[in-house]
Amino acid sequence: MSEIKLFIEGEQTMQHLGARLAELCGGRGLVFLDGDLGAGKTTLSRGLIRGLGHEGPVKSPTFTLVEPYEIGTVRVFHFDLYRLEDPEELEFMGARDYFQNDALCLIEWPHRGAGFLPKPDLTITISAEANGRSLSLLPQGPRGESWCAVLVQEFK
Repeated sequence: MSEIKLFIEGEQTMQHLGARLAELCGGRGLVFLDGDLGAGKTTLSRGLIRGLGHEGPVKSPTFTLVEPYEIGTVRVFHFDLYRLEDPEELEFMGARDYFQNDALCLIEWPHRGAGFLPKPDLTITISAEANGRSLSLLPQGPRGESWCAVLVQEFK
């Protein structure tokens, strides 16, 4: 499957997309979230994490680099690599331990971890447009392809 383009209008719809992706991934996988500051990466992450059943706040982990969530048996690690100076910092913080098959990792600003991060199941690039957000979904494996096959039907 090739790249999919979606247009999302409003924060609520962005969170709904995240919640739907949560249902599809079942709390497993690796998703890269790319886009400028304020594009909606954290809003999408918030919808996804809440879609898995988290009821508390979901904030951007800009200063902590990673925010862990345990939701029943599901483990989610929300990364924000904006402040990362060198991808090797991820090695020092033991980030490899997070990338296990039984966890979901959401990574904002993935290019800052280039050379260290494993291949994602899905890369979502978000761009601001006049009335909403343009999303480019690029599946990079069978999991991402199956997620996108459903999302394109529901959000196109």
